[in-house]
Amino acid sequence: MLKIENLSVKIDDRDILKNFEISINDGEVHAIMGPNGTGKSTLSKVIMGSRDYDILSGKIIFNDEDISSLEVDERSRKGIFLSMQSPISIEGVTNSEFLRTALNARTNEPIGLFDFIKTMETSMKELDMKNDIVHKAINEGSSGGERKKNEVLQIKVLKPSFIILDEVDSGLDVDSLRVVCENINKYREENPKTSILIITHYPRILEYIKPDYVHMMVDGKIVKTGDYNFAFEIDKSGYTELVNE
Repeated sequence: MLKIENLSVKIDDRDILKNFEISINDGEVHAIMGPNGTGKSTLSKVIMGSRDYDILSGKIIFNDEDISSLEVDERSRKGIFLSMQSPISIEGVTNSEFLRTALNARTNEPIGLFDFIKTMETSMKELDMKNDIVHKAINEGSSGGERKKNEVLQIKVLKPSFIILDEVDSGLDVDSLRVVCENINKYREENPKTSILIITHYPRILEYIKPDYVHMMVDGKIVKTGDYNFAFEIDKSGYTELVNE
């Protein structure tokens, strides 16, 4: 589904990603762990199409198409979704307005109001969200946990095929993390070809959403890859010790 070839990226005069490579097949879950400042969040933003970064070389291939030059909205319509580390609030735009507009932008026929309301109500119930959230401005006055649940609500409504979870566990208590991960797993069961890239510092989320591969990223590139158990090896030994092995 996603293949990144020799991707080098900089911001201002700082090189961040350095000949980065990864290949993710349909239905696979990959996790990336690494120290702060190594380029994990940069990777998520570059895949999504942020223009804050300059691509020096390399390609981002999504479903056999080079999307390196596409805008954010074009990538979104192709099925890529980024759950941000710190979701922003947007005044004056309600959740229902945003989601219905976004949904209609990626379908040939506008979704009927009844079907949209039914989808929203079912999804919010599964996420244990209050019903009035649909009439509130996006994330306005919301806690960190509510913002992360809202990101998953967007996933359930917009139905992307490739999901990037950038530290979705950040700021979540145990109960909220369980609800968020259960809903993501349910979405995967209903859409088995969906692929997920998890960016995290801690293996806790990986106990809920079990990855097929765990990559250790250091200094802008992947230096080691293992299976699910590799995440706990990283957590136990630390990055420096594993790099020096």
